[in-house]
Amino acid sequence: MILLDGKATAQSIRTELKAEVAELTPNFGRAPGLAVILVGEDPASQVYVRNKERACAEVGVVSIPHRLDASTTQQELEALIDSLNADEAVDGILLQLPVPKGLDSRRCLERIRPDKDVDGFHPENMGRLAQGLPGFAPCTPAGVMELLKRYDLSPQGKKAVVVGRSNIVGRPLSIMLSQPGRFGDATVTLCHSRTPDLAHQCRQADFLFAAIGRPKFITCDMVKPGAVVIDVGINRVDDCLMGDCDYECIVGTASAMTPVPGGIGPMTIAMLMQNTVLAYKAHVGAN
Repeated sequence: MILLDGKATAQSIRTELKAEVAELTPNFGRAPGLAVILVGEDPASQVYVRNKERACAEVGVVSIPHRLDASTTQQELEALIDSLNADEAVDGILLQLPVPKGLDSRRCLERIRPDKDVDGFHPENMGRLAQGLPGFAPCTPAGVMELLKRYDLSPQGKKAVVVGRSNIVGRPLSIMLSQPGRFGDATVTLCHSRTPDLAHQCRQADFLFAAIGRPKFITCDMVKPGAVVIDVGINRVDDCLMGDCDYECIVGTASAMTPVPGGIGPMTIAMLMQNTVLAYKAHVGAN
């Protein structure tokens, strides 16, 4: 079985981006800027933000942190987003989710300028993705697709099953897999909690993508021998991280598989860096 090493692949991407940023920065008088908004004290969110800030430092992106109290009002948060939209030193704006109760994350995400929406969650970017137009793709499914490309695992003409229909992962991933091209052209089934005989659907997959948020939900009897299995899930159970797939059971059945941790998680942050550099290049006219 091929171990799809997202950690090493993400490191390669950051190294490539670092070289690109080092070349561009002297020519345009500034480095890329990423504003990261964290509201409240959610422990997992704080870890994610620290990881993103470390990636920024490595690549050469200026991290512009905004840590706000949980008591921050909707009006205050939207005012901050408006100011960042107008700031020419800010190329990307990231609102760390979830936000505390009482705040409307959808309204905030829609307020971010689409050309600064490096998370790829704005309706305009989602619409452009659906139509196959240029724009920012959500980082996690983009990371999945980039990992397939780096390992030359083409789903073209294959049966792909995506388990989970969230707007952050499952739905955009199903769109990417169905788009024309060597790393698209799959026949995609998007499954969810109301899919009848989910195990049967999974067993039909040449490429199986688990993004349902339930630890070890996908077991070896749900995997077709020789399938490529991509585990997007990150679940904390008794201070341990585990995916949506029963890794130890499935490794003897799959032809290639991502580990958890060290699979799609690092790729998500690498794609955030890539989107930020793309936004920067568009803003300074380097494209």
